[in-house]
Amino acid sequence: MSIIKDIVKKIKEYDTIIIHGHEHPDGDCLGSQFGLKDIIKATWPNKKVYAVGESSDYLAFMGEVDVVEDDTFKGALSIIVDLANAERASDKRFNLSAFRIRIDHHIKIETFADIEYVDDKCSSCAEIIANIAFDNKLKMTLDGAYALYTGIVTDTGRFKFNSITKRTFDTAGRLLDMGIVPQDIDNNLAADTPESLKLKGYVLSNFEMVDGKFAYIKMTRDIIERFGVTDEEAANNVTMLSTIKGVLTWALFIEYEDHKLKIRIRSKGPRINDLAAKYNGGGHAMASGAKMNSWDDVEPFIKDMMEVVNNYTK
Repeated sequence: MSIIKDIVKKIKEYDTIIIHGHEHPDGDCLGSQFGLKDIIKATWPNKKVYAVGESSDYLAFMGEVDVVEDDTFKGALSIIVDLANAERASDKRFNLSAFRIRIDHHIKIETFADIEYVDDKCSSCAEIIANIAFDNKLKMTLDGAYALYTGIVTDTGRFKFNSITKRTFDTAGRLLDMGIVPQDIDNNLAADTPESLKLKGYVLSNFEMVDGKFAYIKMTRDIIERFGVTDEEAANNVTMLSTIKGVLTWALFIEYEDHKLKIRIRSKGPRINDLAAKYNGGGHAMASGAKMNSWDDVEPFIKDMMEVVNNYTK
């Protein structure tokens, strides 16, 4: 594919490469960043490669992001991964770079790079990056394979979501062949602190439902602080509502330390990305995120969600 060839050509061209992700990074974001960094360093050892942005306590086993000064961006190539809109970048300094590439798998809503490769039919950004390496015979170490496999595992819900294809399994299999022990990753992802377990109990006891089709939980600042968990641990509880019988969509409303309010939205059928876009967000048809100005926005959001759910036909 010509775009992929252009991406590889640009990577060869630049000596300094900075890899960006999104705010509140998940496994696919950090897996894509660390995996791509590993591929570039393994293939071209003399290049300076950095993964910048936010780190994650939940995913600390994957590694730590780099800290770079503004001057590093001069004459550099920035590669932005797993990012649908520029506003959500955790380090927005990619505009200081000489050239920008975007690799993503979200539904495209805007253009903000010089070269963009977006495949919204792919399970994860990590799958795209792994196949760029395999298809172009680029090198990769075991650490890079672990990062990319973790990205695929987390963004497919451990291979449960409809986004997976035969190629997803083929790609995961090629990464496994490099020596990955899947249980090592699962042990890290499944680990809970006593505090996070207690919060899960709170979620299961306090979630709310609307017409048996939509479930949600509010994570106010006082709840997060009462249980002594990180914002990330609190936000990850959106998955707790996925198994409720009859529920088609679910959401977690969360108030972060800066008192910004965000929504994590998930679905088993109705397309939710348009609703997310209405609330200053976006994402996938079945998994999106959005923002609220205040808690007063919850009721209008629920009303809009029920319109989406009630108009849904399989």
